[in-house]
Amino acid sequence: MALDVWFALVALFFVGGLTPGPAVMLVLASSFRYGFKPALLPAMGVASANVMWLVLAASGTAVLFELYPTATLALKLIGLAVLLYMGLATMFGPLPNLDVSADDAPRRSRLYGKGVLLQATSPMPVVYFGMLLPQFFQADTHLGPQFAIMLVTITCLEMFGLSVYAAGALVIKRILKSQRAARTFNVLIGIIMIASGAWAVISTA
Repeated sequence: MALDVWFALVALFFVGGLTPGPAVMLVLASSFRYGFKPALLPAMGVASANVMWLVLAASGTAVLFELYPTATLALKLIGLAVLLYMGLATMFGPLPNLDVSADDAPRRSRLYGKGVLLQATSPMPVVYFGMLLPQFFQADTHLGPQFAIMLVTITCLEMFGLSVYAAGALVIKRILKSQRAARTFNVLIGIIMIASGAWAVISTA
């Protein structure tokens, strides 16, 4: 992979990793409730699901998105429904307990699975992996090395961005002392999750 192409890839996913979206909101909420380390589990789930999206991008599946728009739209709407459910559950569900700690967190597999499910069904990766990433593959270069470089680069950038938000949640936790503030925080997370999913569906229609 040419160095200038790699720099462009880093710029794209560095900004994408720091842009608030469903994955960021999930990690932020997990860190807010259980702490920094447990929040890294859904972050790892998101990064794991990205491998699937990267394989699809490398295999030319992006072309199928154009050939079968109806089926693609159905998949994106299913993903939007998942985000809608998660967003509404966050907005109107029980308020987070400020006294909850890492010892009270759900099983690791459950936190990890939430990240995998969210990223695997979210319409957001369609934008990055289905529309933008295929442009970075160079036809005159072997696919294997390109795939490996992209995998390492995207995974590191994704984990960095999500870790930043997981660490930032510790500061937010100190601010949200009242129930009103906590409810406002939950509603904000839910709105961003739903809005970002809707934007992904509309922008790739």
